[in-house]
Amino acid sequence: MKPKTDVVKDISFKDGKPAAADDVVRQYYAAGGFTAKKLGVAVEIVERMFKDKDCLKFFSFPACINATGTRGVVKDMIRRKWFDVIMGTCGTLDHDIARIYTDYYHGDFLMDDKQLRDEGINRLGNVLVPNESYGMILEDKFKEFMPKIFASFSDEQKKKGISTHEFVWKIGECIDKDNGAQKKKEESIVWWLWKNQIPMVLPAPTDGSVGYQVWQFAQDHDFRFNLLADETMLSDKTWNAKKSGALIIGGGISKHHVIWWNQFKQGGLDYAVYVTTAAEWDGSLSGAQPREAVSWGKIGKAAKFVNVEEDATIALPLIYAALNERMK
Repeated sequence: MKPKTDVVKDISFKDGKPAAADDVVRQYYAAGGFTAKKLGVAVEIVERMFKDKDCLKFFSFPACINATGTRGVVKDMIRRKWFDVIMGTCGTLDHDIARIYTDYYHGDFLMDDKQLRDEGINRLGNVLVPNESYGMILEDKFKEFMPKIFASFSDEQKKKGISTHEFVWKIGECIDKDNGAQKKKEESIVWWLWKNQIPMVLPAPTDGSVGYQVWQFAQDHDFRFNLLADETMLSDKTWNAKKSGALIIGGGISKHHVIWWNQFKQGGLDYAVYVTTAAEWDGSLSGAQPREAVSWGKIGKAAKFVNVEEDATIALPLIYAALNERMK
């Protein structure tokens, strides 16, 4: 019996000329090639999500990709206001802010880590992060930023503390006014979050170097995070959304906080794209498939969803480039 489905087509780039990213992704879809097709499906779903004017759009990602050049893709998505809510981690602040003032370097997965420790160099996969490019620069900058941020608190923030998304905006404002940041501020995720007033929630704001600097400052100042203010904002947005969708890179708390809140919206997420390398057999949230979220009501039974098993530093630039061409 002849299958009633699309015919598998060979990938072909005419005349050897460089192909546009959208052409590559469309051919991935037509090629029927395992994860390649899933990437094509992912772009189709996100495009539909973007074109749905009733859709509240979420974007979550782990900090690690911002230690790489993929940070530029994340920044451009935020610069173009493609999403309404960002879910992140403290490490995103760490890497994004540090790279405004200093540089990270190419390394290798198989380098001598004992030798690197002796030389004051931290290895993040195959990216090298010298001490002066991370903890040291962040300590210097937040000694300047924290008094300014604390002094700018509203009466409500002085009384109850500041939400993490408002804290991120205040860091962006500090970056905007900092003479040392002027050459590279427009490369910054945090600066564009502030510029466009897009909220990025940090469910675990102390799990990183910036969080440690906040803790240090709080030793002799009445500085507090009001995490429940973030939850109220998320509640207001999800409860009132007609539809919702999410592009979810990696796993962890940022992934879960997106799908967790969308179970309270009638029907769960209407669109969901996961990009992850984690496996589901150990029961981890990071490896949990979209279909598992359906059982919890976090993704709708009639939702459009796909799980792309791929390194985000490969997949996300392709997704962005294809969407950028389609969304002109």
